Amino acid sequence: MRVTKWASLTCMFFLTLMLVRVSNGDNTAFTREVVNQKVVQPEFVTAEELKTKLSRSEPVTVIDVRSANGLESDNKIKGAYYVKLRRLKYRLGFPPLKDVPRDREVITYCACPNDESSVRAAQILRDSGFKRVRVLKGGWLVWKKANGPMERMARG
Repeated sequence: MRVTKWASLTCMFFLTLMLVRVSNGDNTAFTREVVNQKVVQPEFVTAEELKTKLSRSEPVTVIDVRSANGLESDNKIKGAYYVKLRRLKYRLGFPPLKDVPRDREVITYCACPNDESSVRAAQILRDSGFKRVRVLKGGWLVWKKANGPMERMARG
């Protein structure tokens, strides 16, 4: 009976020790993985900068990732491609996005309060090999206030 009690106490001690190490974040494999991941902050472009690029016909691809709630009108930034965020990675395999050079400047925008969807879209594009991805600071609302060029969205 003494051996059983000693074995039980020893098991309890080691289980407690393991729980304390895990709860204190002493999971070295996980910590190493998180440290090795590079967190890339998005670069932003202002509405005025984008208006200038478009007026000069600079090679820039604009991607609209507004949700259905953000589409209060049938307008979009002139020349922009509309893609649902959840389908962006898939759509990169098909024209016209398939044909966009990976070194061309790409600008994403949405109608989110903190540009969440366009930041996520920028990450997807970077992960897919695009090298020059930026987010329109303030998105659709700032673009409308800046009176940037717009066009009707194609329906079909």
